[in-house]
Amino acid sequence: MMNYAMGLAAVLSAAFGLAAPLYAASQPETVAPISINDAEIELATEAEAPAHLDGALPKIWSGWLFRDATTQSMQMDDFENPAMVFVDQGLDLWDQPDGAEGKSCADCHGSIDDSMKGVRAAMPKMSEDGTDLWSLENFVNNCRTTRMGAEAWGWSSAPMESMTLAISMASRGMPVDVAIDGPAQSWWDKGKEIYYSRYGQLQLSCANCHEDHYGDWIRADHLSQGQISGFPVYRLNGAGVVSIHERFFGCVRDTRAEPFAQGSPEFRALELYVSSRGMGLPVEGASVRH
Repeated sequence: MMNYAMGLAAVLSAAFGLAAPLYAASQPETVAPISINDAEIELATEAEAPAHLDGALPKIWSGWLFRDATTQSMQMDDFENPAMVFVDQGLDLWDQPDGAEGKSCADCHGSIDDSMKGVRAAMPKMSEDGTDLWSLENFVNNCRTTRMGAEAWGWSSAPMESMTLAISMASRGMPVDVAIDGPAQSWWDKGKEIYYSRYGQLQLSCANCHEDHYGDWIRADHLSQGQISGFPVYRLNGAGVVSIHERFFGCVRDTRAEPFAQGSPEFRALELYVSSRGMGLPVEGASVRH
């Protein structure tokens, strides 16, 4: 076991310049809630680890806790939050007719705040016919193609990211609560397998960074537990919104492997498993990260 840990530390150090303790992951210095708009909204940043993790994590923590004070402060004020521009774009799209049917999202669903409340918190989930696991993007495109007669949006296209951000805001503060049993069980099992599998020339798994080394540093990046309750996120390093699958793609690419496609069955399964690791943390709506 010690040889494995030392080997992993050496790989991480050589690959990314990891400057951190050799063994255990470390908890955040504080678990203060995200207090938004002068405490108008408060989002918990810590929750008990779900039982299905079998002790893999002592507690679960929002990625917000692993950011610097400047980045954290951006998310604490909706006026200063750069993601809110894209939320507004999503709200405009919600009311905008599109496609051969000349319908908007609002024509069928009404108010986004009412009809979409709780939707993001339960994603991904099984499709309406129970035959496939769908992410929020799948549900959006299904409405566009079957009800609106409109073209499907690209998975991480600008309109899709704005729309999913706006929908996520309707669940802000609600705990992540995804179904992992019944027909979703096989998807969850596959996602777990992917999470613990090593990929690429660096032979790294998701768990190597986000379970074994959260709290450590990779170059200038403070590793978190990889929770996705804040997605879609505004990332400062790219000055734009990033979807869950776009982040997965980048992580796998950084192991020097050929990533799965965004929207692929593999990434949807991984999304379910990673979402389940954060059950109990609140949906953050429009979060800000590096």
